[in-house]
Amino acid sequence: MTATAAPRPSTHLADDAVLDAAALTPQLLGRWGHLRTFTREILKDERFHKIEGISKEEHRERVLGQLKALVTEGKVLRAFPSRLGGGDEHGGSLAAFEELVVGDPSMQIKAGVQWGLFASAILHLGTPDQQDRLLPDAMTLATPGAFAMTEIGHGSDVASIATTATYDPETQEFVIHTPFRAAWKDYLGNAALHGQAAVVFAQLVTKGVGHGVHAFYVPVRERLADGSAGPLLPGIQSEDDGQKGGLNGIDNGRFAFDHVRVPRTDLLARYGYVAEDGTYSSPIESPGRRFFTMLGSLVQGRVSLDGAAVNAQKIALAIAVRYATERRQFPGAGGEETVLLDYGEHQRRLVPLVARTYAGLFAHAELLELFDDVFSGRNDTDASREDLETLAATLKPTSTWTALSTVQTCREACGGAGFMAENRMTGLHADLDVYVTFEGDNTVLLQLVGKRLLADYAKRFKGIDAAGMARVAAERAADTVWYATPFGRALQKISDSGQAARKVAHLRGEDAQRALLTDRVETMVEEVADRLRPAQKLPDDKAAALFNQHQHDLIEAAKAHADLVQWEAFTRAVAQVTDEGNRTILTWLRDLYGLAVIEENLAWYLMHGRLTGERARMVSSYMTRLVGRLRPHVLGLTEAWGYGPEHLRAPIATGAEKLRQDEAIAYFKAQRASGDAPISEKALKRHAKKR
Repeated sequence: MTATAAPRPSTHLADDAVLDAAALTPQLLGRWGHLRTFTREILKDERFHKIEGISKEEHRERVLGQLKALVTEGKVLRAFPSRLGGGDEHGGSLAAFEELVVGDPSMQIKAGVQWGLFASAILHLGTPDQQDRLLPDAMTLATPGAFAMTEIGHGSDVASIATTATYDPETQEFVIHTPFRAAWKDYLGNAALHGQAAVVFAQLVTKGVGHGVHAFYVPVRERLADGSAGPLLPGIQSEDDGQKGGLNGIDNGRFAFDHVRVPRTDLLARYGYVAEDGTYSSPIESPGRRFFTMLGSLVQGRVSLDGAAVNAQKIALAIAVRYATERRQFPGAGGEETVLLDYGEHQRRLVPLVARTYAGLFAHAELLELFDDVFSGRNDTDASREDLETLAATLKPTSTWTALSTVQTCREACGGAGFMAENRMTGLHADLDVYVTFEGDNTVLLQLVGKRLLADYAKRFKGIDAAGMARVAAERAADTVWYATPFGRALQKISDSGQAARKVAHLRGEDAQRALLTDRVETMVEEVADRLRPAQKLPDDKAAALFNQHQHDLIEAAKAHADLVQWEAFTRAVAQVTDEGNRTILTWLRDLYGLAVIEENLAWYLMHGRLTGERARMVSSYMTRLVGRLRPHVLGLTEAWGYGPEHLRAPIATGAEKLRQDEAIAYFKAQRASGDAPISEKALKRHAKKR
């Protein structure tokens, strides 16, 4: 074995690079930038702004009014069929929809319930005739609707829900029934007050045979003369979820059904059909595949939450960075107070988060492209749908968790001002909290990603003979020994030749970062696969116990995969930048993101022998250098996101803080010049000592 040459640096690192934020903005807005800009223009109107501190009841009615205004002004029907007045524009619709979080997260989520869940379930699970009959009122908000999937007793385990829909051939109706309390549908937007119908997921039973979970269109409330929701219909029970930790502009509630009858024709029948005599048929023979196909058609909720979470990060960072460039505290060497962002620790807190947000932004752009390819029909295959579902399950947990931690750090970085509701951090954090839970609990989604990684790993060995498996095992063993032995570590030291410059050149190399991030994913997946291999020969209960023992390892592998996905998306985006200064600065930012991931996982790299102690120490020191190099550009990097003061709506991000600081500087300067400034006690004592 011989040492490899040091990887080439990503690009030249000229410290005099200049950021052109205006030139960068169009790339960041992406393919559907015109639709994002259109929505942002609408959101300048204060009618669409969240008012902090109003009551739950006021907030709910305000958000309902916002949705009605969006129907009139917001062109919210882009994703629906052109024959019904829509635009057949799937990616663009989500790009515009994700921006609503800037106005009020409750508005974004209630819009998601109405058009992204209720109406989209009719669109994707219904037949063309059902679409023509049921969609127009859902599209125009004439029928506000709920998406009744989650049950109190099963949460993310949709396949095990207990609500039943039993077919009665004599009346050609389905009987929807909630058999016990744990089968109540819960946490449903539009359920407490505004919903007049619901798409209800239930176990379809006909001729005594259960065919698994299917969706039904079920009216739940009368429609009054003015179009508003009236009393509950017979057999429908509803309760209000009440005050929540956030998103109180949404009337979340729960439903139960006491032998509620709906026509046979209100089974959304794209993937499952029941004839008049009760005979069941489906274009998908496998019940398991049918179930996952139905749920997969509703993946846009995860896609949009990923984008909305990234947008929320942008808002928080744009506010915190602007404040940090203006707020001064503690006198420096020259006597003048120091701007917060000039403190090294403040930079270390905020600048890596800007890098993470860019990584999330570029990864989401690729997810949105894949979503549009699939749902437009340009590339709608089983493989592409599986890739879409996996990528959405990869990025939604990453972005929603990152959004929460980013908002919290930004809140703290703004001190007491960040705790004031008017500066939005506390409200954003409260509203975003549940993003990690709905549309798929983050941990459950990452388990799905981990299983996909294991499946892909297994495919590499499909058809391989015993001799081939032996070679793979030997290579893996040799690889482990190579990294773990002093000889392997010594070669890293020799290639560094004791020079920090060489260690840094290695870390900032694109190839080296990719290798470190990729190796971690592959090794973690291999280790889990090896530990789970005995499950193939175990009884079901013992196999399940073995899997449970290594569930954490599988989820950690999925998280590592998510880091790599974002780094690769960032790298591809940098390659498309034509402006030399912007490309250089984005490369620094990409390197900072990659090194931040490595720094967080240094223990793994050291334990597995992937980095020497010397190189591990250089990770943090080079990150500090990169942060300092990016300091002059960080405000421009946040401004390039394209949000104006009407979008930020935080007094500390309006320039008012700079005016206060300038006033204070001018006051003390004039006081000193006039000779009226009092003599400090310290100065007086120093003068006395000299005498």
